[in-house]
Amino acid sequence: MKILISGSTGLVGSAVVDSLSHQGHEVTRLLRPGTELRKLHNPRSRELPQVLWNPQSGLLNSRAEEVDAFIHLAGASIAGHRWTAAWKRELRDSRVAATHHLIASLRQLHRPPQIFIAASAIGFYGNRGDEELTESSPAGTDFLAQLAADWETESARAAELGARVVILRFGVILAKQGGALPRMALPFRLGVGGKIGSGRQWISWITREEIVGIIRFALETNLLSGPANAVSPNPVQNAEFAAALGRVLRRPAIFPTPSFALRLALGELADSLLLASQRVYPTKLQRLGYRFLCPDLEPALAAVLKRSG
Repeated sequence: MKILISGSTGLVGSAVVDSLSHQGHEVTRLLRPGTELRKLHNPRSRELPQVLWNPQSGLLNSRAEEVDAFIHLAGASIAGHRWTAAWKRELRDSRVAATHHLIASLRQLHRPPQIFIAASAIGFYGNRGDEELTESSPAGTDFLAQLAADWETESARAAELGARVVILRFGVILAKQGGALPRMALPFRLGVGGKIGSGRQWISWITREEIVGIIRFALETNLLSGPANAVSPNPVQNAEFAAALGRVLRRPAIFPTPSFALRLALGELADSLLLASQRVYPTKLQRLGYRFLCPDLEPALAAVLKRSG
C-alpha cells in the first residue's frame, strides 16, 4: 500500500513510519518547509520519499496523487507549553486550521486517498468522573474537548473525497522516548513519586507500540470508520497508576502532589490533563476483533520502560 503521513517525525509518527516501512508499505512523508529530519533515530527512515506541503499555498506535488491512504498525525504538543491565549491559538491552528487546509489540498488531487486515518484525543470527552465513556458518548465542554471536537469535524470532511475516515482518539501515550511517561516517572526516580491530586481520577492509557498496531488495524479493516477510542480496555485510577509505576521502577509511591500546586504551576493545563478523569473504553476496536498486545498496565509499563531508545 502507498501511504502518505503527516506528523511523521513526532513520537507516534516516527514509530508508524518505521513499522509500515518494515512491513513493505511504500511510505512517503508529508513535510512542511524547514522540517528537521536529522534527529530521527533510524537513518534509513530519513531517506524516505517526501511531499512538501505549504498550508498557505495548498500545493502538493504529483507524488501525492499516487497514495492509497493518508495518516494525519500532525499537531502542536498539548503539553508543550502553559496554555496562554497565544498557545491556545497555536493549538487550534496546528489542528483545526491545518486540517481544513489539508482537506482542501487533497480535494485538488485527481485521485485522493481512499483511506484517511486521523489523530484525535480522549480529551474530546472532557472531565467525566467515573462515567464509562464509549465512542457514542458526547463531547465535553472545556477547551480541550472543543478543540478535539472541531479537529474531528475537519478530519471527517475527508469522507467528501470518497475516503473511509477513521478518527483515533488517543489516550495517555506511554513511551520511553517522550510524551507524558518520562515526566511522570521523574519524581519516582527521585524517590518522591505518588498520586496526583485525589488519585481518584481515571487514566485511559495506551502504549506507543499499541498505537502502531491500531493504525495498522485501521488500514486493513474496511468495517472500521468514524471515531474509535485508541485506549487500553483497562483504564485505571491515578492512585493505581502511581502504585504500578512505583513497583516497576522499584521506588516509593507515597508522596502525593496536591492539586493546588499543579494549578499554580500549570494553570488550566493541570485541570485538563492531570486532574481530569476520563474512563474510556475501546468499544469499537474490540467489537471489530482487535487484539491488544498488552492490555494490562503494569506489564505494559515494564515493557515500555525496559526498551532501549
